[in-house]
Amino acid sequence: MRVLRNLLYRDIIAAVSYVTLAFLALFFFFDLVDELRWVGRGGDNGYQITHALLFVVLRIPSHLYELMPITVLIGTIYVMARFAQSSEFTIMRTSGMGPWLALRTLMVLGLGFVLATFGTGDYLAPAAENAGQNIRAIHLAQLSRGATGAWLKERQGDHSIAINVRAIRGPGDFSNVRIFDFDGQGRISAQIHAQAARVSEDGESWTLQGVEASRLKAKADAGMVLLREKEDSLVWKTGISAEMVSAALLKPDRMSTISLFQYVRHLEANGQAAQKYEIEFWRKVFYPMSCLVMVVLALPFAYLHFRSGGIAAYVFGGVMAGISFFLLNNVFGYIGTLQTWSPWLTAAAPGLLYSLLSLTAFTWLVLRR
Repeated sequence: MRVLRNLLYRDIIAAVSYVTLAFLALFFFFDLVDELRWVGRGGDNGYQITHALLFVVLRIPSHLYELMPITVLIGTIYVMARFAQSSEFTIMRTSGMGPWLALRTLMVLGLGFVLATFGTGDYLAPAAENAGQNIRAIHLAQLSRGATGAWLKERQGDHSIAINVRAIRGPGDFSNVRIFDFDGQGRISAQIHAQAARVSEDGESWTLQGVEASRLKAKADAGMVLLREKEDSLVWKTGISAEMVSAALLKPDRMSTISLFQYVRHLEANGQAAQKYEIEFWRKVFYPMSCLVMVVLALPFAYLHFRSGGIAAYVFGGVMAGISFFLLNNVFGYIGTLQTWSPWLTAAAPGLLYSLLSLTAFTWLVLRR
């Protein structure tokens, strides 16, 4: 059995790697063509071709995370169908590889793909995405989430604070920062504009540079007076860290599971809608498990009977199944956000549907034939 298991693992890993490289090369080309439109902006020290290439390379881990279930399905279907066409799998069956042993063997390999997907999506992709956004921010002074930059909210006692960061110069180093202070009745009581801001090492304060502040102060006759102040430097106490600002800039699916969990708690603590981020959190939990579903879905192809040259149609079917899973995963996310469905159920539904499909196919084509 060890020889048969090694044969399956070697061929499937090789096929999945080949399909993954082909998809990544295609996405690399599309990203590079799109990124070249920014080259030359920002002056002589602005965005250059080397920056564009580096930014596109840093997007590869994110594409790898998105593509893993699809490439695992396509590569595994190809190997299973090829074994069936050449009657190699028939020989494996006569050598003692029954349906349950074949299923267990593929599930072990699927768990390996699950771990690889989780590691890529939770560690490699967020770090690469952060680095790519920093490159753009430094050389283009451009944020990726809207023309007005990043907006965050925080409660400080009975006051609420709204922070706007227009540009990032580096990790924890921001420029063009605006801070709005609202009192307990929701009325604006102060506005601070800083040319630059840097997050302290302990993450408990920001050092503001080039500060212009406008504050409303009560007068003795119950009136209000507007005070304007200018300071070269000001230490502003806040619990908003550099990671939270990055979280506001990154797309939810580009964040790590821990960052999503912390950001959801921050939004809930400050009375902000967190439905979209909760769904993404549970998607990050369930998405790697899709690789396990895909290898099980590919197993019945080994029990089909192929005519000469008929393997291409089944591989094409695998491509369509993978694309449909990707689309269904996104559609459920949008519908769940609009209809305020339970976040964990919204995230788990596509995987559950494909699990049911794979088990039905396994039962019908393998155990009952």
